[in-house]
Amino acid sequence: MSTARHQDTTAPTDEELRTLDAHWRAANYLAAGQIYLMANPLLREPLRPEHIKPRLLGHWGTSPGLNLVHTHLNRVIKARGLDALCVWGPGHGGPSILANSWLEGSYTETYPDVTRDEDGMARLFRQFSFPGGVPSHVAPETPGSIHEGGELGYSLSHAYGAAFDNPDLLVACVIGDGEAETGPLAAAWHSDKFLDPVRDGAVLPILHLNGYKIANPTVLSRIPEAELDELLRGYGHDPIHVTGDDPAKVHRAMAAAMDDALDRIAVMQRTAREDGVTERVHWPMIVLRTPKGWTGPAEVDGEPVEGTWRAHQVPLSGVRENPEHLRQLEAWLRSYRPRELFGPDGRPTADVLACVPDGTQRLGATPHANGGLLVRDLPVPPLDDFAVPVDKPGTTLHEPTRVLGDLLARVMKDTGERRDFRLFGPDETASNRLQAVFDVSGKAWQAEHLPVDEHLEHHGRVMEILSEHTCQGWLEGYLLTGRHGLFSCYEAFVHIVDSMVNQHIKWLKTSRELSWRAPIASLNYLLTSHVWRQDHNGFSHQDPGFVDHVLNKSPEVVRVYLPPDANTLLSVADHALRSRDYVNVIVAGKQPCFDWLSMDAARVHCARGAGIWEWAGTENGTREPDVVLACAGDVPTLEVLAAAQLLRRHLPDLAVRVVNVVDMTRLLPREEHPHGMSDFEYDGLFTQDKPVIFAYHGYPWLIHRLAYRRTGHENLHVRGYKESGTTTTPFDMVVRNDLDRYRLVMDVIDRVPGLAVRAAAVRQRMADARTRHQAWIREHGTDLPEVADWTWTA
Repeated sequence: MSTARHQDTTAPTDEELRTLDAHWRAANYLAAGQIYLMANPLLREPLRPEHIKPRLLGHWGTSPGLNLVHTHLNRVIKARGLDALCVWGPGHGGPSILANSWLEGSYTETYPDVTRDEDGMARLFRQFSFPGGVPSHVAPETPGSIHEGGELGYSLSHAYGAAFDNPDLLVACVIGDGEAETGPLAAAWHSDKFLDPVRDGAVLPILHLNGYKIANPTVLSRIPEAELDELLRGYGHDPIHVTGDDPAKVHRAMAAAMDDALDRIAVMQRTAREDGVTERVHWPMIVLRTPKGWTGPAEVDGEPVEGTWRAHQVPLSGVRENPEHLRQLEAWLRSYRPRELFGPDGRPTADVLACVPDGTQRLGATPHANGGLLVRDLPVPPLDDFAVPVDKPGTTLHEPTRVLGDLLARVMKDTGERRDFRLFGPDETASNRLQAVFDVSGKAWQAEHLPVDEHLEHHGRVMEILSEHTCQGWLEGYLLTGRHGLFSCYEAFVHIVDSMVNQHIKWLKTSRELSWRAPIASLNYLLTSHVWRQDHNGFSHQDPGFVDHVLNKSPEVVRVYLPPDANTLLSVADHALRSRDYVNVIVAGKQPCFDWLSMDAARVHCARGAGIWEWAGTENGTREPDVVLACAGDVPTLEVLAAAQLLRRHLPDLAVRVVNVVDMTRLLPREEHPHGMSDFEYDGLFTQDKPVIFAYHGYPWLIHRLAYRRTGHENLHVRGYKESGTTTTPFDMVVRNDLDRYRLVMDVIDRVPGLAVRAAAVRQRMADARTRHQAWIREHGTDLPEVADWTWTA
C-alpha cells in the first residue's frame, strides 16, 4: 500500500483549457453522432435523410455532463499518475462513455474492428442501439464499466464496494439527480462512515444536477443551495460547487474543483496512513450543475429544449421526415467543429488526446473494471477441519450456520494480509450465528465509538448496515473489481434486493458472452433465519420466495442450494466460495438441526445434487418403491424422515424411498439448466408411476413448475409454505402449512393404491396426533414431547 500521491497543483493554463475543450467537444460530437448517424460520420457532405438511423434511440440529455466529467478525470489521472475507476450512475448516457473509450483507444483495443479512424467512427455510430450492435446504456460490453445504470440507485454503493481494500484506487462516481431521489442511493451516502482512509481507496461522488428527469424536475435541483449543502454535509461530505453554462468558465471551475478535491483526499489519506489520525474525515464531493442537453438544440418546433426535460432522450425526433429538424441536426453537429477535432483520416487530433492518460490508467482500460483479471483463488480451508462427527444419522444436533461461521473465520484469517474477502449483512452477523468471524476481524466503522460497543474496528472487514440495498451494492462493487464475499441475510428480507440481483444476473450473463471479460467470483447469498424458524417473529418475517425469483433468471448463472444439515452446508459453501460467475443462493438454518450425513457422505451427496438416502427408506433394493418421500430444506428433511419412521413402524410392509434434493436446479430438464437431470435420471430417482410426496422448504408450486415436463408429474404431490404463519411453536408452523410428519403419512395413505382402506386406522391416528398437537400447544406453549424429543431410530 502506498501513500496517496499529492502534489502542489496550479490552475490549468489557457492552452490546457483549450485542449480540454477540444476533447469535450469531440466526445459530444461522437455522442450525438451515435444517436443519429448511420453514415457520413465526418459530415464530408451535407446531411441527407438516408444518413439518419431509422430508429432514433439513446439519451442525449446527460451525455454532455458525463463527457465533461470524463474529460476532467482524464486530466487529473494523467497529471497525478492515478489509478482510477469511474462508476457512471446515469448509465443511460451510454453514448458518452462509448465516445470517450473510442477517443482514448481502449475501445479499439477491445473491439479491433472499430478502428480509431473514419471507418471505425462509422461503425461506432452505426452499432449504437442498432440490431446486432451494442446497448444504449453503459453495459458489460462497454470497456471500463462495472455498472449498467439502467435501474437507478446503485452507483454510489458500487463505488464504495470498489474502493474497499483498494488503497491506491480513486473511484469517481457520477450520480444523476434523478438517481439521487431513490432509496438505495439515499442510504448509500452513509457509506463514507465505513470507508477506511488507511486500508481503502477514495470515493469522489460527483452529483450532476442537470435539473430534470424524463418529464419532471428533480428534487435536489430545486431546493436552495444552502439546504442542499446542509443535506450533503449531514451525510458527511464537504461539497464543492461547479455551476454554469459557459464552457470556458465551467472548464476552469471544474479543473479547480477536481484539484481541490484530490488535494484534500491526498491530505486525508496521508494523515491517516502516516500520522495515525483516526478521526472520521469528511470527504470532498463535487456538485456539478450544468444544463440538461447542454450544447444541443436550444429550441425545437418553438419549444425550449436545452436545459429542459425535452432534452432527456432525442431532442430532434423527426430528422428523416422533417427538413427543418435535419437542418438543425446538421447545424448542431457542425457546431462542435469536427474538422478541428479529427484529422483527414478521422483520427482524433493531438489536441483532443492531450489530456488522455496512458495504458491501464485510461478509464476504459483499467483492470479494476474487469475484476476477473485481478481475482485470486480464495484460500478455502479443508472441510474436515470444521466437519461435525456423525456416527449415526439424526441423533446429534448442531447449528449449521455456526459451523459455517468457523470456516468463514478461517477464510477471513487467511486473507488477512491480502484483504480480498469480506462478509456483508444487515446487522445480522451474530444473529445468523456467524460471530466466529469477530475473533478475526471486527465490523468496519469510522463513526463514533462508545464503551458499550462490541467488535467495531476502523480496519474491519465485516460490513453491517441496516440497508440490504447498500450491502448488495457494496458486495457487487467488491466482486466486480476482483475480490470475494458473502451476503448473509434473513430469508424474508432479501427480497428487498430483488431488482438488484436481477441486474447483476443480467450483467453476468452478458459478461459470459464476452471473451475479454474474465470471470469474477460468484455472488453468494446465505439466507437463514428462514421461514420455518421465524416462529418467534411471526408472519412478517416468513417468506421463502427469493428462490422462486432467482430460478426465473438465466440458467447459466443461477444456482440454488438447500443443504439439510451442517456438513452439507460446509460442502455447498466450499463449492460456492470457489466458483466464478454465478449467483449462488444457499438457504440454511441457524437453529439446532439434526446431523444426517458425515463429511464424506455430504461431499458425495452435494456433488450428486439429489439422491436416495438408502438408510432412511425401506425399499431395500428388492423391488420398486411403493412411494417416494422427497424433501428439500432442513425442516422438510426432518419432517420427511420422521414420516418415514412412522411409516416404518405402522406400515412395515410398505416400500418407501427417501430422496433428498440439495441442488434445486437438478429438478429441471437437462436442456434447460446445466445441472438439470435427464429424463432417464429423473425417472430412475422418482419413478415414472409411483406417488411422490415432496416436502419442500418454500412455495409448493415451484416444484411443480420445475418438474412439469416430467413423465410422472401427475403423481407429484408437493407440500410447502402456503402463507400460513404467525408467532407460534416451531412444529406448529409446519402443521399450519400441512408440511408436518403426520400430514405426510396421511398423504402417503391417500395416494398409494390400496392403503386408503387397509391403513384407515393409521391415518386416523395421524389425524388425532394433529388434533392433540393443537390442544397441547395452547395449554403448554411448547411442542408435543414426542416431537420435541424426537430422534432418528431405524
